[in-house]
Amino acid sequence: MSGKFGNLIGAIDEGTSSSRFIIFRAESTEIIASHQKSVTNIFPCEGWYEQDPMEIINVVRDCIEKAVEQLIELGGHPSDIKAVGITNQRESTIVWDPESGQPLYNCIIWSDIRTTSTVDYLLDKVPNKTRNKNYLKPLCGLPLSTYFSAVKLKWLLDNAQTVQAYVRNNKQMMFGTIDTWIMWNLTDQMHVTDVTNASRTMLMNLETLEWDPILKKFFDIPPNVVLPAIKSSSEIYGNIINGALKGIPISGCLGDQQAALVGQGCMHLGDAKCTYGTGCFLLYCTGGNNVDSEHGLLTTVAYQLGDRFPVYALEGSVAVAGASLSWLKDNIELFESFSEIDSLVKSVPDNGDVYFVPAFSGLFAPHWDSEARGIICGITEETQRGHIVRAALESVCFQVKDILDAMNLECGTPLSKLKVDGGMTNNNFLMQTQSDIIGLEVMKPAMVETTSLGAAMVAGNAVGLWNMDLKVEGNSRIYKPKITDDEREMRFTKWKMAIERSLGWDQN
Repeated sequence: MSGKFGNLIGAIDEGTSSSRFIIFRAESTEIIASHQKSVTNIFPCEGWYEQDPMEIINVVRDCIEKAVEQLIELGGHPSDIKAVGITNQRESTIVWDPESGQPLYNCIIWSDIRTTSTVDYLLDKVPNKTRNKNYLKPLCGLPLSTYFSAVKLKWLLDNAQTVQAYVRNNKQMMFGTIDTWIMWNLTDQMHVTDVTNASRTMLMNLETLEWDPILKKFFDIPPNVVLPAIKSSSEIYGNIINGALKGIPISGCLGDQQAALVGQGCMHLGDAKCTYGTGCFLLYCTGGNNVDSEHGLLTTVAYQLGDRFPVYALEGSVAVAGASLSWLKDNIELFESFSEIDSLVKSVPDNGDVYFVPAFSGLFAPHWDSEARGIICGITEETQRGHIVRAALESVCFQVKDILDAMNLECGTPLSKLKVDGGMTNNNFLMQTQSDIIGLEVMKPAMVETTSLGAAMVAGNAVGLWNMDLKVEGNSRIYKPKITDDEREMRFTKWKMAIERSLGWDQN
């Protein structure tokens, strides 16, 4: 029997900069309670990006407890929560001891680029010495890049002394992405992942949805490294063993971008969404078709509901979106608070012909150039702070256009509109500029927590409390293009000139 709020579904959203736990009313976008807490970033060397796995799980637990306390204060009860879903930053990699549960190294975050030399080593292994970064793409849908989990695991095996000691002694160690780490710690050590997260490791075969022996051999994964069982995105994996939600099943799991795709209702062929956060991620649903991209896009699993056939997507990933503004604030000290951005943008009438390519750690789709580096072009004695801030925001829009153009070439049917979500969509200038640059309507939903919503949806579906065919209603704000085709083309041409100057910068 349901309580005051009826049946509720919880969602763990473990992002790059923070974690949150959100409690939704089943089959609705209504949020009953939530709690969010930041996670400490660790930068041991230039280009290295880590987090403490123990802090990650402790923050997740704290968010759960605090959100449940809110629920109780509002007159609800923990037993009203019938299921919990997980959504997480993808590709970030952890290895740990199965007996002690202690990590053997810090979590290596998805945008970390310490593995550049590892990628070079792996490219040298490609047959016929072609150094073809797409050599494994027919199996896993991904190019060889610093981005993906198997490359990070390979670095750990080759460089982390604690990990190497386990290999020498043939001692078992567990491998997982963030979803697996959370699941292991909240349940009775269930070592599982879902198809969406597994599809980002470079170790899963996209057709069989199983760990591929050819891929494991290519990355030299020893037998004492235990990979998690691959499950669908919507099924009961195990029950939470302690805390306020003891006994409640974890029954949904999606990588964060796939969760946003589901939360936006982009679950059918031709649907697309773009998430704007630390990075920027555009996913185009290809239905049951596993499309092998020829234009620099990734092939990934969008979701799989129980024993149904998987649904696939093409993805374009931008490494640096909101992170460029953090760089301007913290490294360059161009402004003191993000609240100043709006006034700085309005302080100048245009970008002053300034173009900013924020390739701090290389460029992702569609260029896949790990040697690209950041560049600001067009600076004159007239350039002001506002021009550079505008150029940083516009760089996000231009990178999305690069990806959309590749998707149009790939799929043959251009999009008619783009759905958007993520923290940066609160910036009206950014959203209007995005519409101007791509020449399409941009639709921002009133419901901003679409990533958490997607996790709640698949969790509720697994326990019979969320009909995935039910359209989640909500108003959208629509931005329409306001510039001419000629202006759009002129600005994009200048952007491509800036891109050309950033490519291959860090060549040895």
